[in-house]
Amino acid sequence: MTNHREIELKRGVVHAVEAGEESKQPILFLHGWPQNWRAYERILELAGWEYHAIAIDLPGVGKSLFPDAPFVKDDIAVVIRETVEALGLSKPVIVGHDVGGQITYSYLHRYAEETSAGVIMDVVIPGIEPWEEVLRNPYLWHFAFHSIPDLPEALVSGKQSAYFEFFYHAIAAHPERISSEAKEDYIGAYREEGALSTGFNWYRGFAEDARRNGALAEANAKVMVPVLYLRGERSGGDLDAYAAGLTDGGLVNLRTERIDDTGHFITEEQPDAVWDTIRRFIVEFV
Repeated sequence: MTNHREIELKRGVVHAVEAGEESKQPILFLHGWPQNWRAYERILELAGWEYHAIAIDLPGVGKSLFPDAPFVKDDIAVVIRETVEALGLSKPVIVGHDVGGQITYSYLHRYAEETSAGVIMDVVIPGIEPWEEVLRNPYLWHFAFHSIPDLPEALVSGKQSAYFEFFYHAIAAHPERISSEAKEDYIGAYREEGALSTGFNWYRGFAEDARRNGALAEANAKVMVPVLYLRGERSGGDLDAYAAGLTDGGLVNLRTERIDDTGHFITEEQPDAVWDTIRRFIVEFV
């Protein structure tokens, strides 16, 4: 059973969906593009038996209404911390998929001492290897397209269903596991005023993200809390290369796992396996 809440912050309202008892270890889930909190619907159900599980709509998407939503990942991390404080969460585990994983990386570097652990899923971190290799991959053409000012909005607005559907089939191993209800919710989340631009702005912020993350690496900034990196078996990429980049990027207490028989949308393609892997990590290291 889940509970929906609206958290009033100085700059906007964050929509949160909770499961489990508030007295238990909190886990905060951050979604990616083009999704909202519902990407974790099944995982919330599973996690709520033992933990206080919370998934949010990222600022500017869905019911998280922000007049001027941040898009550089450090700046989003600040809003996430404000949300953690408003919810009264003590040393949460921060879990992020896709763009949510990039935000998790920033959050850990800023607020590791206030965090029990982190989980980053199926994403490359701007400025952290294999970032340059990923940028050269022609199959990830949308990184550049989404970064163009105004054009993506002009072409995608009103056509979210067809555009999102392309990605479900292009980078998922099991697109049929993304439910029609979830797809409708995602379309609705990015029809809210400004939401489509918010999603594209996450990509427009990559250059600044890379600059800031690179500066952290050059400064030899370290994150000592345990971190788990998950990648879908059929997402491609060298898991060892991602691990080496993240370790060089300061995540010195890193573990990695592959999730079998899944592409990029791992929280919906294999939610039970994802949660089982996260749970084992938390039980062992938190």
